[in-house]
Amino acid sequence: MASTTHFDALIIGSGQAGNPLATALAKAGRKVALVEKNLLGGSCINYGCSPVKALLASAERAHQVATAADYGIRTTSPQPDFAAIVGRKDAIIQKKREGIAENLTQEQSGITLLHGRATFTGPRRVQVTLATGEQQILTAPRIFINTGTRAAVPPIEGLTESGYLTNVEILDLKELPEHLLILGGGYIGLEFGQMFRRFGSRVTIIDSSAHLMEHEDDNVCAAMQAQLEADGVGFVLGADVRRVSRNADGEYTLTASTKAGERRLRGSHLLVAVGREPNTDELGLDAAGIETNEEGYVLVNERLQTNVRGIYALGDSHPGPQFTHLSYDDYRVVRDNLLHGKRRSAKSRPLPYVVFTQPQLGRVGLNEKQAQEQKVAYRVATMPVRTIGRAQETGYTTGFMKILVDPRGHLLGAAIFSEQGGEIMSMLQLAMAGGLTCNDLQNMVLAHPTWAEALNNLFSKLEKPE
Repeated sequence: MASTTHFDALIIGSGQAGNPLATALAKAGRKVALVEKNLLGGSCINYGCSPVKALLASAERAHQVATAADYGIRTTSPQPDFAAIVGRKDAIIQKKREGIAENLTQEQSGITLLHGRATFTGPRRVQVTLATGEQQILTAPRIFINTGTRAAVPPIEGLTESGYLTNVEILDLKELPEHLLILGGGYIGLEFGQMFRRFGSRVTIIDSSAHLMEHEDDNVCAAMQAQLEADGVGFVLGADVRRVSRNADGEYTLTASTKAGERRLRGSHLLVAVGREPNTDELGLDAAGIETNEEGYVLVNERLQTNVRGIYALGDSHPGPQFTHLSYDDYRVVRDNLLHGKRRSAKSRPLPYVVFTQPQLGRVGLNEKQAQEQKVAYRVATMPVRTIGRAQETGYTTGFMKILVDPRGHLLGAAIFSEQGGEIMSMLQLAMAGGLTCNDLQNMVLAHPTWAEALNNLFSKLEKPE
């Protein structure tokens, strides 16, 4: 019979919310168990932000060498060593993994770390099946679900039989694809698309929508597509992929319906990046009476509590935007509520994010689509990046900046498609948090010549109120 151990807190999943919460609760004197089925650190460390951005850095360096002649530097064409590129990524990630393991397993941590699969057998009772096959029963008055997501796989004829890559497998390729087909035009597909094109692969991105990043404003989508097309990435949009096949030589054929008729797209590799689905199907949530939506995401209130007292869901386990920084803020919401007596809400917070193409797309707050849907009065200012002094001097002249302000001049949102777009967006987020107006930013003394200096001129482009 499996042994039973009682804890003050049980955390299922060691992602960007689970790890710091385990540490905080343990430091507060709570007896904590942390159960992880796969790799410590969750998706961000192992097959999300960190490895992808490490590879993107190599792709950017290759692009710098390829375009060195534009800056008066003579050089030969870059010759990416794909094995070395992947090796650099692996070394970075291994160091991060070791740091997390050391933090969680040191004797004074107060955390019991178990590698295995957790399944609810009751509201406050979880069975853990260890890698050895041994089973343990854990009980706790507070249980936190932080199990993340995995790539969603669309029900396309022949896809499963043909095989495919997700964001996990593509990170461990040993050879550079000759022609990478990417199913999905969201930020995952765009980042991998530009990356592999700059490494030397042919790349084609296929999406059922007529526009990339369907939640963004049309001018943002058009600018992003134009940049990637300039890099040599091909697009087939408004395409309904009906069938996937793979021949004896390993070549894929995607059969798709488009407005122009049926198309057959052929490539050496296929990446599926059409969305995510939650890793909640093996948790036995029904046994605990935990409610989910139709997609399997755990339903929570503003304090991340489920319908079952004492059980919480953090990070990508619950509905909403899926970003590492929001997962970490979920930890802070729970920590402040439980340990500091502060009633913080996970519903009323800004949503900043960055698409790490080059140029970057930094986004925060409302865009025009959202402002119109919510019937929020706004004025808009747009300015092409090529007019910025820093852009002219560095040669990074692609893109534009776009700001929405309310009738009183307070910032509602921004889309910065520019070199250092994420950093400029973060400055605007700080201004929004501090209540600065467009007049404050337009008249602020900013160092010359910096990217930030563009804010002096951007707000002069504001449309006149009607």
